[in-house]
Order: sequence, then C-alpha cells, then structure tokens
Amino acid sequence: MPRATVIGLGKSGVAAARLLKREGWEVELSDGNTSETLLQQQQQLAAEQITVKLGQSLELNGANLPQLIVVSPGVPWDIPVLIKARQLGIETIGEMELAWRNLRSLPWVGITGTNGKTTTTALIAAIFQAAELDAPACGNIGYAACEVALSCRTGTETPIQNQSCAGSAPKVRPKIQNCIDWVIAEISSYQVESSSSLAPRIGVWTTFTPDHLSRHQTLENYYNIKAKLLRQSELQVFNGDDAYLSKLGLSAWPNAYWTSVKGKNFLISEKGFYIEDDWVVEKLSATSAPEPIVKVSTLRMVGEHNQQNLLMAVATARLAGINRDAIARAIVEFPGVAHRLEHICTWEGIDFINDSKATNYDAAEVGLASVKSPVILIAGGEAKAGDDTGWLAQIQTKAAVVLLIGSAAPTFAQRLQQVGYYSYHIVETMERAVPRAAELAKEYEARVVLLSPACASFDQYPNFEVRGDRFRQLCLDWAQAEKLQYNSILSSPLPNSFSV
Repeated sequence: MPRATVIGLGKSGVAAARLLKREGWEVELSDGNTSETLLQQQQQLAAEQITVKLGQSLELNGANLPQLIVVSPGVPWDIPVLIKARQLGIETIGEMELAWRNLRSLPWVGITGTNGKTTTTALIAAIFQAAELDAPACGNIGYAACEVALSCRTGTETPIQNQSCAGSAPKVRPKIQNCIDWVIAEISSYQVESSSSLAPRIGVWTTFTPDHLSRHQTLENYYNIKAKLLRQSELQVFNGDDAYLSKLGLSAWPNAYWTSVKGKNFLISEKGFYIEDDWVVEKLSATSAPEPIVKVSTLRMVGEHNQQNLLMAVATARLAGINRDAIARAIVEFPGVAHRLEHICTWEGIDFINDSKATNYDAAEVGLASVKSPVILIAGGEAKAGDDTGWLAQIQTKAAVVLLIGSAAPTFAQRLQQVGYYSYHIVETMERAVPRAAELAKEYEARVVLLSPACASFDQYPNFEVRGDRFRQLCLDWAQAEKLQYNSILSSPLPNSFSV
C-alpha cells in the first residue's frame, strides 16, 4: 500500500487525508501543534485508520519514506522539510492540487487575486446555483476542495494522463459519477504555488496589490504565482479597473475578457464587460453588438469595488453559458459575504459593520471608502508589510476616532501621529473595543462602527473568521443589553415626585 503524509490538521488537511484513504493510501497526518480539539480529532481519525501525529514536525529520515506529501494551504511551501522532500524525489503537492486530480473531468472556475476573491467567488456560486447547477464554493471559502472531491462517488476507473509531470505514463483515475456540475474555487497564492497542474475552465483575477510578501519575498514572485493559474486557464477574466493589471493589459493577456465599471471607453480589450446607464453590458467580440445583462442597482452591496466584483461574476456566468434571468435572480437575492462589509445591526442610527476580512491596507482602505462617515474605526492585529498611505488618508478623511487592538497597535499609533492624526486610543482587545466604540459613536454622532483591521488575525485569533465572529457577537450582545436597559427604563414606575 502506498504511503502518503498530510501536513496540517485543519479542514483542508483532514479532507485530504480522508480522500487519500478512500483512494487506497496508507495515510499519516502531522501537525506541529497540540490542543484538546486536535486530540479529539486525532481519536476520531484513528477510528478511520488515519494516523495523526501531534506536536511534532515531519522528519524524512530512514528508508520508510512516503511516496506523496500533501500540504495544507497555511504551510509555507519553502520550509526545510518540503525542500528536502523535493530533493529526495518525493512528490509534494498542495491540498488543492489533490482535489483537482480527483475532479479534473469537471469544469472549474478558479478565482484568485489580492482582494475581492471571496465576494466574487460567493457571487459566482450564487449565480450558478440560481441556474440550477450544483456548483459549490470551495477552497478559501466554504468547503475545502478535497471535501468537494469526497462528496463525489466514483465509478468505473478510466486511464488519463497524470499532468503533474511531463512525460509521465498514464495513470488510472476514477471516473466521476453522480457528482457536481462545476467547481467554484477561491484559490490563494499559497494554493496556486503548491498546485502543479491545476487548469480551470475559467480563471478570474480580481486585484493585485502587495501582500503576503513575508512568504513570497518579492512582488514579482507573488505576481508570477498568481499568473500561473490564469495562464493555465482556458478562459480568462480580469478586473480592468485594477491599476497593476490594467497597466499590463493586452501585452501580457491578449486573449482575456476585461471588465470596467467606468464604461465602454475604458474597456482595455474589444471584448469584455462594462457598466453603462446602470446596466452590466456584455461584448463578447470585436464585431458583436453590446448586450445589457443585468441592472447594477439590484445589487445590495455598496461600493465601486463590489461593482467590479459583480462584473467579473457576470462575465464568468456568461462565459459558462448561464442566461440573464438566472443572473438577475441571483444578484437580487445575494446578501453579501460574512466578514466583508457585513452589516451586523443598527442601534440608535449607528450601523455596526464587520470587515474582518480586510487583512491588508488596500482592503481596509476600500472598507473605509465604502461606508458612511463619520466612522469609529477598530483596527489592528498582526501587521503586514505594505503601503499604508492610502489607508491613512482614508482615516484622516472619514474616521472620527480609531481604536487600536492587537500587536500592531503601538506601530499604528506611531504612524497615525506621523500623519498628524491624534484621535486614537489603544484598547488592545476586541472586548474593550466594541463597547468603547459604541460610546464614542454616540459622543461623536458617528453613523458607523467599523471593524476593518488592515491586519492578519493570528496574534489574537486563529483566523479572520473567528475574529469577525467575535466582533459580531460582542456587537449583538451590546445592542441587546442596551435594548434591555432601555425597556427597563420605560417600564419603571415614575418617582413619587413626578406622580400626578
């Protein structure tokens, strides 16, 4: 029985281990961490005959080496043990690549980019599902890609070429039966980096700004990783309003479908999708007539960036052959995405908005630009490298007060002082930030309390979702307490001095 090792006991790693076990591999799963939750998972997987090693790193010593290593998305691609594995000739792939090898007979949409991936992915999935297609969102959103592969039953085995390495002999791969129609995958740079043969039917590139440079080192390397996914895609959709991508334009991507919220005159190519007179307009070739597809005003989400996301989602749907009625139904009903400008509640005219997914300066700048002012902003966490100039300018324009949390708080305070902004408080934790933000919103007559951290979450939370969930719960708890207090005052008897 061939041996495989999976690194990382997260959702993706567990799904990869189960998929490999189903395919007949002897599977070992390793994770350098240990906790009560991980110990419970260890016991559960042991019952499935999957060995789990906690609190220790993978070692490649001795003769009994695995034939395959599968890496979870959060594991850096260049750690010493993976470099050694490749030197030893051990095939090393990411979880996304493993899912692709099991689902490659199905059409994929692959969405990548620095910002906008999640909203675009969710909207694409909603449109496909409105067209009565079974098209789950997976990858960085929804299911792990290998969970989708596990949901498909296999039937007669069919030999197909293993595209992971040139010149390899045909291998037997399962023929998929009773499965889904499309795979809609949000794919991060980490997942592209560890996928050798992933080739979507439609590739979508939302935005490109500096991010994850601590892992990818240079902007050029980060760009080339993203570009690999689009080069391997049969059809390509680009955000033509993105400064970096539009600068490259047709010289780098001559066959792509470009989009623009600014209108036909700003369309980079002779084919693409643009906004005109509140309509998304389709132009599929140089000679085809423009065709209105859906009204922009039916989209509930605010901000120009969401109109860009809408254009890319509609472009993808049309290239997949989905009709206008299904697109219109999906867009009218689409509520938005959790943790990305998610409206939590309104109390006494103050909107509480969760933008926890804004994990870099560019995303946080967009978040601030999209809401009403004045704003009480909660920011901070684990700082990332990047240009904070635009973000700081938005703070100066729209924020009445900034509350700083997490390890980045002292650095952010210094940066705010450097640009002449002194209306900030270091509160350290979300538990202190939410009630303080609510008080300040009343004091400054602010219309919005906005969590838009401009930071990763790992100093205080496992991920941005947990951070956003905590913010949501604190906001709802505060609003409920305020409501109870208000009702208590109303129901209390008047003091004797006020009796009539």
